[in-house]
Amino acid sequence: MASVASEPNGNRRILFTDPDGKRRTLRLGKLPKKQADAVRVKVESLLSAKLSGQPVEPETARWVQQLGDTLHSKLAGVGLVEGRSSARLGSFIDEYIDRRKPRLKTATILNLNQARDHLTRNLGQERDLRSITSADAEDWQATLRKTGLGENTIRRTTGRARQFFRNAQSRGVVESNPFEGLAASVRPERSRDHFVTREETQKVLDACPDVEWRAMFALARFGGLRTPSETLLLRWGDIDWANGRFTVRSPKTEHHDGKGSRIVPLFPELVPHLRDAFEQADEGEEFVITRYRAGANVGPQLKRIVERAGVKPWPKLWQNCRASRATELAQQFPQHVATAWMGHSAKIAEAHYLQVTAEHFAEASGDAVRTDEERVKSAAQNPAQQPPAHPRTDSPSTKKNRTQTQGIASGCGEVARPGLEPGTPAFSMPWLTCV
Repeated sequence: MASVASEPNGNRRILFTDPDGKRRTLRLGKLPKKQADAVRVKVESLLSAKLSGQPVEPETARWVQQLGDTLHSKLAGVGLVEGRSSARLGSFIDEYIDRRKPRLKTATILNLNQARDHLTRNLGQERDLRSITSADAEDWQATLRKTGLGENTIRRTTGRARQFFRNAQSRGVVESNPFEGLAASVRPERSRDHFVTREETQKVLDACPDVEWRAMFALARFGGLRTPSETLLLRWGDIDWANGRFTVRSPKTEHHDGKGSRIVPLFPELVPHLRDAFEQADEGEEFVITRYRAGANVGPQLKRIVERAGVKPWPKLWQNCRASRATELAQQFPQHVATAWMGHSAKIAEAHYLQVTAEHFAEASGDAVRTDEERVKSAAQNPAQQPPAHPRTDSPSTKKNRTQTQGIASGCGEVARPGLEPGTPAFSMPWLTCV
């Protein structure tokens, strides 16, 4: 992969081909052949990491870190390592984000920049990445907790810090990732669950300032849409009024194969609000929601509407609406149907969405809260109740014949079978003789 060439004056140079197919020359100056061969071995290791996309071997990473500035800058000049200036925390992360901007969503860039700010604010803008230890990372995470950030926010931020340092590790800037051992996976946060009742929902709808706000809130509560991302992408062309369904486009899941959109029923609770919005929409308008698109922060606005409705704001205003709808659908439909309409897996629904409601408790404890008088009355009524009817698969003609036969038997004085109404002949049959 690489070879050492010697010049008559004693200078050495390493010749190699980079991953782009270009011939490169690393000039070492006057250097003993044995030392030049040792550098060649490290160059081949760096090339191998670049070609495979894997992190640099630990031994090579340590060698790069211990290099003097002269040789290090020569390696950087031929693209084998990052320049020493990029080893500064702030500048390295900026370059990392800039390289990826063309293929990142706006929200992702915002999240990465927020993680950058948390890191540089606590560890220092000019901090050398190589000097950051696992103890520094633990202290940094502890500092985030003291600021009052939610646990899942801290975990997501830690995951992004780990992402930055994995890239630094793969480029040979650092030997190890100090954030690797810290908790970064999001865990279910059920302490902030709230089931948005139908009564609360109606009060909020009544307090909404216009038809678009009512449509937006209804889409979250009755359609289960992620708001604002999915709601703001909804177009009038996505609504199939004739077949009672609409298409939801999901930026959150579009990177999964076949998960960029889903079909959702036009639930009856949604229809009046969408029709009102449609009737007031301008001719040729593309999007269902138009007034609250350009940078509008609909979270604080919803909180004000909820307060104006005389309802205590629940912890996660939009997400709890979606979770409430997921809970309702899980009770009414098979699991695969409910999750398909909501656009998440059964595992995610169980961990983050489905809730135990007051109605569940009321239904389960229904007998416990009855008085003794009510229980006695219920017990007296039970014997008089008919046994449940068995499912019928008869054709209409078969059912008619059975009814006539029951009427005949009743006319002959037979005792009716349990679970059947006493037969009543619809017409007289004088030729029938009862024995």
